[in-house]
Amino acid sequence: MDDPDDRADRVASDDRPVGIGPHTKPWPQGEQYDPELLREGDRRNVVDRYRYWRMPAIIADLDSRRHSFHIAVQNLQHDFNIGSIVRTANAFLAAEVHIVGKARWNRRGAMVTDRYQHIRHHGDVDSFAVWAQAHELPIIGLDNVPGSLPIESAQAPQRCVLFFGQEGPGLSPDALAACEQVWHITQYGSTRSINVGAAAAIAMHTWIRQHGAEARN
Repeated sequence: MDDPDDRADRVASDDRPVGIGPHTKPWPQGEQYDPELLREGDRRNVVDRYRYWRMPAIIADLDSRRHSFHIAVQNLQHDFNIGSIVRTANAFLAAEVHIVGKARWNRRGAMVTDRYQHIRHHGDVDSFAVWAQAHELPIIGLDNVPGSLPIESAQAPQRCVLFFGQEGPGLSPDALAACEQVWHITQYGSTRSINVGAAAAIAMHTWIRQHGAEARN
């Protein structure tokens, strides 16, 4: 069962309880169910499908239907946006999230979804690129740089890694060099760039729009 002290997974920001209370008897049968959750209630931030389920059972079910795209984030300055990107990757059922650079990252924005999302660390861009090549996964960079393609007209490979840079500087030169393509998100206002967490959400949803239906079949 989850750590009962982890309020981020159990209580809304205004302290209103989330989730549902104890299950009425007779209890549902199956190894996926946690007797303590059935008895005490399930206050975790999970969809109704997984109410009262043990965490390993939830992860196993997610693993049976994960999508074929990966997410990579360059972690040079302990970027606080990484947590929100992990949370979005969980929402869109990404295969894995890759942290490239520093191993430590700010988990607050993940809202405990990192427990359900596979996360892999690579010490530098070179080791990440070698891993991606060995798994035949093209790397698609997301950055507003000269020569990049507008994401609105780009076709995402069904198997790929979407690679995001640090908030502010974006992808480093060696990261850009590792990308087979680089896309940008067309903007219409005065700001030069948008938040990397927002950019990641747009990119993941682009993949879902192009491949989500066939992935469900």
